[in-house]
Amino acid sequence: MLLHIHPDNPQSRLISQVVECLRKGGVIIYPTDTIYGIGCDIYNADAIARIARIKKIDLKKAQFSFICSDLSHLSDYARSVDTPIFRLLKAALPGPYTFILEASRQVPKQLKTRKDTVGIRVPDNKICHEIVNELGHPLMSASLPMDGDIEYYTDPELMYEQFGNVVDLVIDGGIGNVISSTIIDCTSGAPELIREGAGAYSTLIG
Repeated sequence: MLLHIHPDNPQSRLISQVVECLRKGGVIIYPTDTIYGIGCDIYNADAIARIARIKKIDLKKAQFSFICSDLSHLSDYARSVDTPIFRLLKAALPGPYTFILEASRQVPKQLKTRKDTVGIRVPDNKICHEIVNELGHPLMSASLPMDGDIEYYTDPELMYEQFGNVVDLVIDGGIGNVISSTIIDCTSGAPELIREGAGAYSTLIG
């Protein structure tokens, strides 16, 4: 299904429809403040495994992240964060950044990396925000399989043509961006740039 949701004023009945799909184990494609993502409920093991198959990756080697609505979930899914790192997160989020933190025991085993870490995202995107708020916990996030024309990863209608037979729902929240989030590893106590993306690292750290 292709679902058109207003990017600035998401219709509550449509958000509820998305959340119902997620609670039933559905896999969705949805907009963020960077590229469109593919995701599911973090507590649905079958849906997580399904995304790994769609992306043709080994689930044990997959690097998924959590989409949160704000930093209130931080203490649930990440181990204690020291004050300088918390200030950094607070300054950067919501925004186009993914922060790698030490995972807490509440992170489902399937979503922990071998290093026992978790990626946390708080996109500056109202649709994401409303979905996570209504779901009541984070959304699992991964990038779409990038093996074709770039238009397939920015235009929701083309995404639906490409992936509509393998996902349950594609949200059309407008044309997406082509640059991924900036990834910053905070597990050593000092921030380390892993990938420069849409978020400016120098201005954030400087």
